[in-house]
Amino acid sequence: MANYPQVGSAAPKFDLPTSTGKSIKLDDFKGKKTVVLYFYPKADTPGCTKEACGFRDAIADYEKGDVAVLGISPDPVKDVEKFSTKFHLNFPLLADADHSIAEKYGVWQEKSMYGKKYTGAARTTFVIDKNGKIARVFEKVKPDGHDQEVLEWIKSNEK
Repeated sequence: MANYPQVGSAAPKFDLPTSTGKSIKLDDFKGKKTVVLYFYPKADTPGCTKEACGFRDAIADYEKGDVAVLGISPDPVKDVEKFSTKFHLNFPLLADADHSIAEKYGVWQEKSMYGKKYTGAARTTFVIDKNGKIARVFEKVKPDGHDQEVLEWIKSNEK
């Protein structure tokens, strides 16, 4: 059973290196923007590429709503830089190489592929409001169309 932060609770803070060469802290957005923080398992794999490119193509709609999009994976910073460059991603990817942030968000989970068990980042998206609180958790995300699913939820829940 995943142990995600509850809706209404404070989002776990982070300060991580990014694909843009700068570090980003959750506190950078407090009082300014809603944050879509999506966890993905591995840079430059089919599902993760589909999900990232969806957010890339929808970024103007997110920015109109004053929403920052951040992708986060357990990859080293050089891998997220390569992934970002290869697909011309127009939002930062965060490198959580020691998966400590994935653990804080409850997305570092046991997974199974071809009968082998391993731990990794579960594809999960958090919407964090301007006050730094968890507003919505999307579990077991399907990469196809996820950017629109999140956008629709944000639009229908704007106060």
